[in-house]
Amino acid sequence: MGDWSLIGVRFALYLTLAALFGLSAFSLYGLRGRERTDALALRPWLIASAGLSLLLSAAWVVLMASSMAGTPAWPIDREAVGALLTGSAIGAAWKLRMVMLVGAALAALVAGGRGIWLGAVALCSAAALATLAWTGHGAMDEAAMGWVHLIADILHLMASGAWVGALLGLVLLVLRPATRVDAAHLGLTHRALHGFGAVGTIVVGTIVVTGLVNGWMLVGIGNLAALPTTLYGQLLLAKLALFAAMLGLASLNRFRLTPAFEQSIAADDHGGALAALRTSLAVETACVVAILGLVAWLGTLAPPASAM
Repeated sequence: MGDWSLIGVRFALYLTLAALFGLSAFSLYGLRGRERTDALALRPWLIASAGLSLLLSAAWVVLMASSMAGTPAWPIDREAVGALLTGSAIGAAWKLRMVMLVGAALAALVAGGRGIWLGAVALCSAAALATLAWTGHGAMDEAAMGWVHLIADILHLMASGAWVGALLGLVLLVLRPATRVDAAHLGLTHRALHGFGAVGTIVVGTIVVTGLVNGWMLVGIGNLAALPTTLYGQLLLAKLALFAAMLGLASLNRFRLTPAFEQSIAADDHGGALAALRTSLAVETACVVAILGLVAWLGTLAPPASAM
């Protein structure tokens, strides 16, 4: 039961931190000035994400400490929590995350649509998201290889967070009630969709390269054939299948649905094209949520390379 609780909290933490970083970044490169407050309820989303991340981080440290000490999560083992926070890199990363999340929440409170404060939210949340690298397999290696693995993990987290946040922003744009959709909103929605195309190329490239680095270090070439026979391998293969589906949907959005949406705006008949985009983005979002769940589970299992 403890493992499932830890997996659940890890999953929720991945989701909220990715949403906080990715949505604040999306608001900077995908929207302009007043659009950030008019088109999205940006401030409530950012504050809620930061607040939930703080609560989930507090729950995570209790569950992690109890798991490492082999004690029940409740009542809280204060000694185990203290040992985790004072005697490990994980504890230092957790403290940094909490400070950065407070900073992100305060910046979000005053941000509105102002780029400088949204930039502060993005920087603080990027640092908070990066600390998750110390809670997974990225911190298990030592010396130079350890740094390579850790940096690859951090870049993987950043790119994944950018994708998650962009999806959230785009979903919020296309799901706006029909009574509040006018020509200006349709125009900025198309621009945001088109704008993420260029950013998405960098994001996908980063995810693929860092994923290959992580796969090499966690699995190893010699263990590839045995992947379908282990739980770790089955979950990893499921994650890769979902990622492939996301790539297909992202390509469909960029090369088919977004151009069709632009044409429908020009023809003043956007209903069908907008519905198709909503469906595609909803499926893509479901895929990314499932991937984060698998990542949270994989982080609690021993990778094949650790047995070598």
